[in-house]
Amino acid sequence: MQRKRKTSLRNQDKTGARPVVQPAPAEAKRSAEVERKTRETSVAVALKLDGTGRGEARTGVPFLDHMLESFARHGFFDLKVEAKGDLHVDDHHTVEDVGMVLGRAFREALGDRAGIKRFGEATVPLDEAVCTAIVDLSGRAYLGYNVPISQERVGNFQTALVHDFMKALTDEVGMNLHLNLASGRNPHHIIEATFKALARAMDHATGREPRLSGVLSTKGTLS
Repeated sequence: MQRKRKTSLRNQDKTGARPVVQPAPAEAKRSAEVERKTRETSVAVALKLDGTGRGEARTGVPFLDHMLESFARHGFFDLKVEAKGDLHVDDHHTVEDVGMVLGRAFREALGDRAGIKRFGEATVPLDEAVCTAIVDLSGRAYLGYNVPISQERVGNFQTALVHDFMKALTDEVGMNLHLNLASGRNPHHIIEATFKALARAMDHATGREPRLSGVLSTKGTLS
């Protein structure tokens, strides 16, 4: 008498068909390298969101280098920025374009923004200066800039360029950013507290949320 062969059910459902295995969704790289070249500037940015705070900036604008390295350190981002610009004309093109390319690097590193916390808020003091940064990585660009600085310059750096940098960054990331200065007298302290607050807020907003599947939006998208 011939024995009936037993059929394994481990890879079958109740209908006898093999289940379709869905591939796991691809995770965002959480790192990016972006370059942009124009007749005015050449900017290259390498960014790693899950870094240790290593920053290296060579833009030809020393004060901007200082702020970028502080931003990397306090946001725990690994960041490398190299820029060459028409500094014989003005610092404006270089500062604005660095903000633009850094923003593109964040946008690329975040991918579709699935699994991130999306919101971040931080208040940072530096002696008499206190600044708050509030971030929403919503995919929509809006900058609320309330950082009044009465002095025109810090050394050779034009303080008005901070606003231009933040606007370029905000537009390219696609985020809501509100910067509010509570107090401050020294322009160096004010600007540094602003960059540090932004770094802490961005660190939280870009961080992974283990309880989340997909994007943190009832619309199902942050683009």
